[in-house]
Amino acid sequence: MRVLSVIALSLIILTSSCKEQRTDISTSDVMNTKSADGNSNSSLPEIKFEEETHDFGRITQGEKVSYNFKFKNAGSANLIISSASGSCGCTIPEYPKKPILPGQEGNINVVFASEGKSGIVEKSVTVVTNCEPSTRIIYIKANIIVPTSANPNELPTAH
Repeated sequence: MRVLSVIALSLIILTSSCKEQRTDISTSDVMNTKSADGNSNSSLPEIKFEEETHDFGRITQGEKVSYNFKFKNAGSANLIISSASGSCGCTIPEYPKKPILPGQEGNINVVFASEGKSGIVEKSVTVVTNCEPSTRIIYIKANIIVPTSANPNELPTAH
């Protein structure tokens, strides 16, 4: 019994000592920092989109459409976008790879390919930044109309 207690105690000490030491400052630590006057000292970037949802309205199936989501870094540190990914392969975002300085603006261009889609469609783009929260989602919508060949002028003629 004493041997089991020693082994269990050794395992507890060993696993406790293997945990990583925290050497970084988390975003919440920075946000909760108070200055001498009691105000928050936020040294984080802040991404502010002009709009977070864009509706393309009616488009024809097979059409490729795009929209620039404009944003501004309203924070006090450089804004870095580490990734932007569409909810499916038909939604392709392009984003700035260089830091956006405080007060500067940028764009995330989203291209949507409607091939094979029909009806009302909603897609999303997940944007990962160094802001708090680190993940933002922007949306596109479209009402995709399937073309028909019911036009009498397009019917084959009898020979």
